[in-house]
Amino acid sequence: MFTLQSIKEAHAKVKSGGDFPRYIQDLKKLGVVSYENYVTDGHTQYFGSDNFTITSNPKYIAMPIASVSSTVVLKRDLVVHQQGGTDYLTFCKQAADAGVEKWTVDAIALTCTYYNKAGETMLTESIPVP
Repeated sequence: MFTLQSIKEAHAKVKSGGDFPRYIQDLKKLGVVSYENYVTDGHTQYFGSDNFTITSNPKYIAMPIASVSSTVVLKRDLVVHQQGGTDYLTFCKQAADAGVEKWTVDAIALTCTYYNKAGETMLTESIPVP
C-alpha cells in the first residue's frame, strides 16, 4: 500500500499543471484509487482499496475560500495552470478566489471534480492518459 512518502516522491516529479496526468498515473501505480484535496490549507486525503486512507498535513497557511463561486474564473485559471503558467500555490490561491473548497480526483475514472463551499460541482474534467 502507498505511504505519504511514496506520494511525496511521485509529486516531486510535478513541475507544472501539465505534469498532472503523469502524476495521476504514478499515484494509480502506488494504489491510490482517489483523493480529496482541500484548498483552504492544501491537506489531502488519499483513498486506496480495502478502505485504506491516509491524510497529509497542510501544505500552506490557511486561506479563505470565496463564498461566491465562479466556474468561469476557475476554467480560465485552470487553463493557464495546465499550460504551465502558474505554480501549485498560485493555482490554489486562484481556486480559493474562484470559490473552490476542494477538488477530488478519481484515478480509476480519470476525472477531476471541483466543488464549491455548498458542495456543488463547479467543473468536472477528464484527465488525459499521457
